[in-house]
Amino acid sequence: MEKAKNIKLVILDVDGVMTDGRIVINDEGIESRNFDIKDGMGVIVLQLCGVEVAIITSKKSGAVRHRAEELKIKRFHEGIKKKTEPYAQMLEEMNISDAEVCYVGDDLVDLSMMKRVGLPVAVGDAVTDVKEAAAYVTTARGGHGAVREVAELILKAQGKWDAMLSKIH
Repeated sequence: MEKAKNIKLVILDVDGVMTDGRIVINDEGIESRNFDIKDGMGVIVLQLCGVEVAIITSKKSGAVRHRAEELKIKRFHEGIKKKTEPYAQMLEEMNISDAEVCYVGDDLVDLSMMKRVGLPVAVGDAVTDVKEAAAYVTTARGGHGAVREVAELILKAQGKWDAMLSKIH
């Protein structure tokens, strides 16, 4: 895919993208989420190949913060109501343009970001409006390998996939 060739930054939503969208709350009110290990590897291989990964999420969650730290995601923005604000800051800090950014979303709150970036991606089980705004819709559902699919798409388009494979084994 042509739009994937120049991507330097991948921005991920969390609930419904990095997770399956379910939030489990126990009797003590403690939330938990499920993250897919293959998606984590997707984040790692993007970073290994020089593509930065960021998270912008409207919720605050210790589990998400812990996962971001575990994956060494430096650009982590939580509790954000207007996602375009940290986005503009990242563009400036990295000296990149909209065309060099991929955003992965699943729901209506993601549309403002998807309309700005060069490669808007919807996960396979995203709502219809988000799928219609996407340049690419993953076959995988959110929280079930969609992030990994995006990583492979970008790295293969950039000719970095085979070299990355030789680095990790």
